[in-house]
This record gives sequence, structure tokens and C-alpha cells, in this order.
Amino acid sequence: MSPKELVLDFYKNDLILNKSEVNEFLHEDLMIEWNSSKGFVQMNRQDLLNLSDELSKAYVRSKMRITHVIQEGNMISIRYSHFVKTIENPREEMLLAHFCVIWEVKDNKLYRGYQMSQFS
Repeated sequence: MSPKELVLDFYKNDLILNKSEVNEFLHEDLMIEWNSSKGFVQMNRQDLLNLSDELSKAYVRSKMRITHVIQEGNMISIRYSHFVKTIENPREEMLLAHFCVIWEVKDNKLYRGYQMSQFS
């Protein structure tokens, strides 16, 4: 699988809500540097798995609307909007945030992520 295909598979609908599926994509030494509208966060593999767990408790559906994907070697840039449906209101789709991420792929796993996001 190419690095681009790996990243696109990671952003498939609902995958982020399934911790065991997320786990399959993550390198043991994963690190994400995340600049959000709430500040800077650095996350390791376990932090991302914990986030997946938390998201699955709040949302019944997760959809990524990807607008851009660019590959240069083992580096993939992706721009997308993340939409969710909450447990309280599963009929209404809500824009959670806009994201831009640069992923470095190593050993066919997500290794380093540099992410920026802004809540809707």
C-alpha cells in the first residue's frame, strides 16, 4: 500500500471511532504535533488511541470530507472537514472542525503528524 493510500484509508468514515482499527494504522513511535484553536498539544500513540475511545463515546457517526491530498515521497498532506453525528442527535450532521495534516509514513504506518485545526 502506498503512503497516500494508507492515509486515505485512515480517514475512511467512522474509522476514528473504532480504537482497534485506529491501532492498526499507528507506528509504535507515533508522535503528533497539533496546533488547534485551543493551543498546542503533543500526542503519542496511546494519546491518539484514548482520543478515539473518547470520540466513540460522544459520536455515532464520523465523516471526513477530504478536499486536498498531496504526496511527496513518504510525506502526505491532507486537508479535510470533519463531520459528526452525536449520540444525542443522530439525525443531524454537524461540522466539528477543519483540519490540515502532514503525515510522515514509516514502515507502512503513520509515524509523525503535524496537524492544524480550527473548530467550526
